[in-house]
Amino acid sequence: MIPTLLPTYARAPLSFVKGEGSWLIEADGRCFLDLAAGIAVTALGHAHPKLVKALSDQAEALWHTSNLYQIPQQQDLADRLTDLTFADTVFFTNSGTEACELAVKMARKYWNDKGQPEKSQILAFSGSFHGRSAAGIAAAGSEKMTKGFGPLLPGFTHLDFGDHDALNAAFDETTAAVIIEPVQGEGGIRPVPDQCLKGLRDLCDTHGVLLIFDEVQCGVARTGRLFAHEWAGVTPDIMMVAKGIGGGFPIGAVLATEEAASGMTLGTHGSTYGGNPLGCAVGCAVLDHVADPAFLADVARKGALMRQRLEGLVAEHPEVFDSVRGAGLMLGIKCRATNSDVVAAGYEELILTVPAADNVVRLLPPLTISDDEISEAIARLDAAARRVSTA
Repeated sequence: MIPTLLPTYARAPLSFVKGEGSWLIEADGRCFLDLAAGIAVTALGHAHPKLVKALSDQAEALWHTSNLYQIPQQQDLADRLTDLTFADTVFFTNSGTEACELAVKMARKYWNDKGQPEKSQILAFSGSFHGRSAAGIAAAGSEKMTKGFGPLLPGFTHLDFGDHDALNAAFDETTAAVIIEPVQGEGGIRPVPDQCLKGLRDLCDTHGVLLIFDEVQCGVARTGRLFAHEWAGVTPDIMMVAKGIGGGFPIGAVLATEEAASGMTLGTHGSTYGGNPLGCAVGCAVLDHVADPAFLADVARKGALMRQRLEGLVAEHPEVFDSVRGAGLMLGIKCRATNSDVVAAGYEELILTVPAADNVVRLLPPLTISDDEISEAIARLDAAARRVSTA
């Protein structure tokens, strides 16, 4: 029988019908503790009352007009984002993938308009993930993502993650930009050390090259700062945002300095749905919460608590787990057992986690997870580990 859904996902045999806070309810009534959060999307948990109200109030007023007209909610969200960040200007998309497409276009258009069209090469890193569009898979460059989709979009140089000598040698007269995730998500929860981000900013300044941060997964308070690069005290020229900014509603954005965005003039880019009233109303409601310094401090505190408890779990199960990595509530457990076995065992113990590269299990809970729920998560992960070790 031909599947009516394109079979591109290896879906777990789970069907969720309701969510509340850190919990998801399966069709058969089982309650799962959600440490996946839709892959770092439901930042304020499921069915947060203020997000539900923002969406329903806007839905009763106006859904869509297109960017042919002024959209007050879009202006409001852009004003808030520029007030809170390095950026002077914002373009709204529907996803992180679309944000990547614009970031690449923006960097190349910048140099073209400066009379240097030869500067089109973008430096990227192994283990990265920038979406599944033509630009995104070309930027990541991994065989798994690119096989069968050639010819790939040209203009990307791939460097080994953490190879400083190769990075230094890669800059030349064709280099337009560097694109990097301050914390790799799909690549296995690999933070870029603060000193390395500082060094990268210095390198880009020295060579007159644009710096693009992909904060689609690590941004929007996930690490205990509004954006992960803030820990290093540096800023990019262009930044990609999505996932958590909508709390579950599809919205993304590209933030940029006025200079970096100078090539994106009338007619150079567009989006039918990007920045629609529904998405921007929810985005404003999300920012009301996550930009609060007390909320950010609590995310950092809970991240430290969860990491401490996970370190104890690793010590209890050295045959299953190797180490803990990450920042804030973007954590990964490097496994000795097969990570997919750990995730599957978690399903049996009614806890949801996400596999990643480098044999890592990702833990990306709602930022609203409670201390008691963290304790429950550790207990369920402990039970899952026991299943794996006795299998």
